[in-house]
Amino acid sequence: MAGLDDLDTDNAAGQSAPVWTVFADLMSGLLGAFVLVVVGVLVVQMDLVASLKSEVEKRRVEEQRRMALEKALAVPLASGRVTLANGRIGISGSVLFSLNSDQLRPEGRQLLKTLVQPLRVYLGERGEMLMVSGFTDDKPIQGGNRQFDDNLELSAQRALTVTRALIGEGMPASQVFAAAFGPEQPVASNATEQGRALNRRVEMAPVPRAGGAQASLANPAARPGAP
Repeated sequence: MAGLDDLDTDNAAGQSAPVWTVFADLMSGLLGAFVLVVVGVLVVQMDLVASLKSEVEKRRVEEQRRMALEKALAVPLASGRVTLANGRIGISGSVLFSLNSDQLRPEGRQLLKTLVQPLRVYLGERGEMLMVSGFTDDKPIQGGNRQFDDNLELSAQRALTVTRALIGEGMPASQVFAAAFGPEQPVASNATEQGRALNRRVEMAPVPRAGGAQASLANPAARPGAP
């Protein structure tokens, strides 16, 4: 009988051993999966923190640039004839030009003269360039005006005129280039005369030097020396 009891005991131990082995393997797998989840969550959190820090730094730099530009242009901005929004210096087309003309008004030339020195300092401190952009409304060029084929050409000539005026007043040619957008990128509706007047404008924006060179090459007709 004792021998039978021992045999039964051995059989029971042999049957329970695989159960504990399977349970141990299961727990080990669950622990490994938990560790992987925790590591994954930590990695995602680290990425989010890094992204947040990058965004905060980007906003801080943009805010510093805006404040520096506002300080540099304090006098022209106070006159009310110049605006500053999103890093772009805006001048109404009516201040600079007559309708459908690329000839600077005397008061427009005087206004540009007041911008040269503060912009030279601002651009020089940051190693940036100034992009001068011309815009128009969406009304076709008047039939009697044979000087320009369309609004894109008019905006290009106006941007070139402003660029050359800035250079003539002391802005280094290496720090400024022109670009033309015609009726694209309106800031107001072209359905009203007031809106069209707002869209007829010239904007100036500081840009990184590499980006400025690329933009100039991409639009040869808008370069200051282009015919």
